[in-house]
Amino acid sequence: MPRHGCMKPIRIEDWQIYLDLAARLCRAGQANAILVMLVGQTDWEKLLQLTEGLTAVVAADSAEDLAGAAEAGLATIVLDMEDSPVIEKLTQALLTGVAREILAPGAGVVVVYSGFEADTLDSISYIRLDEHLGRLTARDLRQLETSVPLETLKLVVDLAVEIGREGREGKAVGTMFVVGDTRKVLAHCQPAGFDPVKGYSRAERDLHDARVREAVKEVAGLDGAFIVSPDGTIEKAAQIVDAPYSNLTLSKGLGARHWAAAAISKATHAIAVVVSQSAGTVRIFQNGEVMLRIEPFRQAMKWKDFEYEPPSSDDDD
Repeated sequence: MPRHGCMKPIRIEDWQIYLDLAARLCRAGQANAILVMLVGQTDWEKLLQLTEGLTAVVAADSAEDLAGAAEAGLATIVLDMEDSPVIEKLTQALLTGVAREILAPGAGVVVVYSGFEADTLDSISYIRLDEHLGRLTARDLRQLETSVPLETLKLVVDLAVEIGREGREGKAVGTMFVVGDTRKVLAHCQPAGFDPVKGYSRAERDLHDARVREAVKEVAGLDGAFIVSPDGTIEKAAQIVDAPYSNLTLSKGLGARHWAAAAISKATHAIAVVVSQSAGTVRIFQNGEVMLRIEPFRQAMKWKDFEYEPPSSDDDD
C-alpha cells in the first residue's frame, strides 16, 4: 500500500472492531451514514464489505490518502486540514458532506476517528447533523457559492447566532460582519470611531480563537461592522460601510444596517452577516439579497419572499 509522507497505511485488522461497532450502532440507532476520518490509505474493498448496506463516507487530509476509494464506490471528502484539531476536521467533513448532498441535512451519522492517539482510529461518536451544524441544509449551502471557505463562514454565522441569542448583559445587540473580498470591502469603509482591534497581531484577531470570539461579543454593540478576511481574521472593526443602494430590494422593517449589508454584498463578492437588534435574527446577504435567515434559538433557516421598502432614516437596526 503506498504511503503519504511518513504516514503509514491503516490496517483493517487494527480498527475492524471499531467499524463493526459503528455499523451496529448505525443500524440500531437508525443512523443514515458512517463517516470514517482516515489518517492514511486502507483496503477499500474490505471497508465496503464491513459497511455493506450502509452509506459509507471516507474523509482524509489529502487526495493521495483517498486514492482508489471513489473507484471502489466510496464517497470521499478531501479536507486539507492536516494541522487542525479533530473537531474542526470533523465539522468541515460534515459541512462538505451536506453541501455535496452525500449526507442529508437532518441525518444521523456515526463517525469513526482518531480521538486519543494520532494515526489510530480509536473513537466512535453518533452525531445529529441538525444539532451539530445549526440546521445548515444542502440547499442553503449551495446558495452560498463563494470564495469564502465554509469553515470561516460557519464560524462567523455561529458567532452571530450567539450574539443574537445572548445579547450583551441581558440587552439585545445588533451588529454586522462582512466576510471576504476584503480589499474591495475596505474601499467602501470608513472608521465609525475607535477601532477595538487596531494594533493587535493577526493571531490576536483570529476568530478561530475562542477568546477572540468572546472579545468580539464584548464590543459587538459598537457602531459599525467587523470586516473579516477569508481566513477568519478580523481586519478592522467599527467600520461604517458605505456602498451604493441602487437596485436593492428588502423586506419591510429592515433598517440601515441591513441595507448596508445588502449594498456591500452587491458591490463586492463579500458575504454580509447581520444580527438584528430588535429580535436577534441573523440574516446572511449575498449579491444584494437575503439568502438565509436564522432565528436566535437556532430554528431552521428559512427562505422568504421579500417586499421592497426604502431604508428608514430613524431605524439603524
